[in-house]
Amino acid sequence: MEKFINHIELFIFRQRAAVLVFFVVVTAILIYQASHLRMDAAFTKNIPLNHEYMQTYTKHAKDFGGANSIMVAVRAKNDNIFTPTFFNSFKSVHDQLFFIPGVDRTSVKSLFSPSTRFTEVVEDGFAGGPVIPADFVSDEMGLSIVRANVEKAGIVGRLVANDYSTAMVSAKLMDFNPDTGLPLDTLDFAAKLESEIRQKFVNQDIDIHIIGFAKMAGDVADGAKGVVQFFLVAIAFTAIMVYLFCRSLTLTILPLVCSLMAVIWQMGLLTVLGFGLDPMSILVPFLVFAVGVSHSVQMINGVKKKLLVGSNCKDAAAATFRALLLPGGIALLSDTIGFITLLSIDIGIIRELAISASLGVGVIILTNLILLPVIISYCNIKVKPAVDGRDPLEKFWIFLSSFATRKMAIVTLILTSVLFGFGYYQSQQLKIGDLDSGAAALHAWSRYNQDTALITDKFSITTDVMSIIVEAGDNGCTDYDTLRLMDRFQWRMNNVEGVQSTISLSSIAKTINGGFNEGNAKWRVLPRTQATLVQSISQVPSTSGLLNANCNVMPVYLFLVDHKAPTIDRVVAAVKKESLTLSTDTIKFKLASGPVGVMAATNEAVEAAQTPMMIYVYGAVILLCLISFKSVKATLSVIIPLFVVSTLAQALMTFLNIGLTVSTLPVIALGVGIGVDYGIYILATMALMLNQGKSVRDAYLQALKERGSAVIFTGATLAIGVSTWFFSALKFQMDMGILLTFMFLVNMLGAIIVLPAIANLLWYKQGK
Repeated sequence: MEKFINHIELFIFRQRAAVLVFFVVVTAILIYQASHLRMDAAFTKNIPLNHEYMQTYTKHAKDFGGANSIMVAVRAKNDNIFTPTFFNSFKSVHDQLFFIPGVDRTSVKSLFSPSTRFTEVVEDGFAGGPVIPADFVSDEMGLSIVRANVEKAGIVGRLVANDYSTAMVSAKLMDFNPDTGLPLDTLDFAAKLESEIRQKFVNQDIDIHIIGFAKMAGDVADGAKGVVQFFLVAIAFTAIMVYLFCRSLTLTILPLVCSLMAVIWQMGLLTVLGFGLDPMSILVPFLVFAVGVSHSVQMINGVKKKLLVGSNCKDAAAATFRALLLPGGIALLSDTIGFITLLSIDIGIIRELAISASLGVGVIILTNLILLPVIISYCNIKVKPAVDGRDPLEKFWIFLSSFATRKMAIVTLILTSVLFGFGYYQSQQLKIGDLDSGAAALHAWSRYNQDTALITDKFSITTDVMSIIVEAGDNGCTDYDTLRLMDRFQWRMNNVEGVQSTISLSSIAKTINGGFNEGNAKWRVLPRTQATLVQSISQVPSTSGLLNANCNVMPVYLFLVDHKAPTIDRVVAAVKKESLTLSTDTIKFKLASGPVGVMAATNEAVEAAQTPMMIYVYGAVILLCLISFKSVKATLSVIIPLFVVSTLAQALMTFLNIGLTVSTLPVIALGVGIGVDYGIYILATMALMLNQGKSVRDAYLQALKERGSAVIFTGATLAIGVSTWFFSALKFQMDMGILLTFMFLVNMLGAIIVLPAIANLLWYKQGK
């Protein structure tokens, strides 16, 4: 291996000019490619398409619509919608939403939709018609007629708020833009909702509240723009810290330039591969920059030490390159493979994050381990030694080396074991899914979550809908036994904690049957005779969303009080239980569609991926450590602190009420991938000393003198950098900032405190 590294060093430094030309050309090309990178958010990327629930969802999406919908609540500021001003504005909102490209116009529903009708029982039978007549005039008489029709239609709480202060326009979204034929640009659609709906119609009388995946994605994208500010703050802070570390302007600028180059390469390569940058992955470039700086600091630390003993820049750069290529390459390769393991998770957004992160970290091997020392070799850098020629941190290193003594090692490992036991117990309380109402990616005070809260408060039905698909035989919708089972299922779901209300064809058929019998409540039952049942069902069109055109598939809609993880788990468990009890050879109750159905599938996919992901990540790191160190003892010394920190991070999530979701699941893998670097750099030097027969304490002291300052510096710098995310407008970024700050700091502490303690016991004869 040493000969191989020497050959690489000779090749690189003999061809320095060619190496620089190569990097300049490739960087120019990738800058051009990166300039075409665009934000890209799609509903389908956020769901596990191969999950059982999503198979049901996609199978019946054409008949009953998907979960990608939009709801626009138009609120009268005087709390009374029955005014000419309101109805004129509301009609304009309905029409404007109808004509926005990407809206499925057949699904647009409001008081002004022709399909919004009322039915009443009169002396001669039934009477009815559109809630808003064709000859409607928004005068006092016309509004009184509409108000009466609204009450007859039974849409109070659904299309009209319970207090008559707000009216709703809802619509499903298409997967493509009919004007262009291209996939629907979710972020552009969200921008149109703001410019063509909210900004256009909000005035002193009217307020607009909009929710739905597209709007949420747009708000996340707007919040993600603030990441650029955090990025600039991080660069400025890192620059100051690096300068204080090396006291050289050149050695400060070069690591930052090479790390930024890695980010540019990452973005350019994403464009080349046909990917955009999802708002939920907007933090990855910062992590790439942070990892790049981390390894660059190791490089400039080595160069600085060589310069202090009299080497010139070229020799110092070449020697440092030779010393760090193996540990740095193994660390970065571990990071890359660790991120690649995220591809095993069947959720598009996580797979894109895996590709983005692995590309970024992979190119750091080129930009920071190869290009940086080559550039340094051309510089003329002067480093001032300490006044007395001694390391000012000598006493601190001696203190830290005490953790590699037998007595301190035993105490340290006992305390670590206690912490691990506590962390493991607490981590078992970790919940899968969102633990807050509203959009988990946004703060409770965000406009989107405020809109969600108002709509939930004003209307009886909630935005958290799960639909259970009932698949029956031919003409199942007119079969008494089928509807009876549906009715029994619906009644049981009504009594599940967390279910606010339900609706299905069976409940509507009972209401209609009562209407055919003079509205007598005693007749609100399912007719047993086929002719009477057909009479009731015939009043329900397939466009109602309660049955399909073939009369063999019918959804049962469950309106939940919220979409928190415990609520979804409870309802899904109840549905599965009743499905096993009530399903027959010809009638199947299948999960699930609707927004909460998608969340349930996503939560299950995240839960299923959690353990395999950790196995893959640690498996990759263990394998590369074994290859690098050729020692089980060395591998255990690196891995055990990482695993303890991962467990403590999961325990921290339970204390902070952070659920394991699509956005937080990759954080553990990212933390492990970046955290392993500390241990590898420390142990790379220790292993050489231990193989020479030195004691564990002496080997560790030497490792601290060579790499300790760089390890502590990078851990603290990265932690402080991501801690600025606490002030982000995005809640998921704040959560990730908290978790990454914890993992950066504690992984660093694990490398300098727990790792030497473990090494003392594993190299028992060399411990004291």
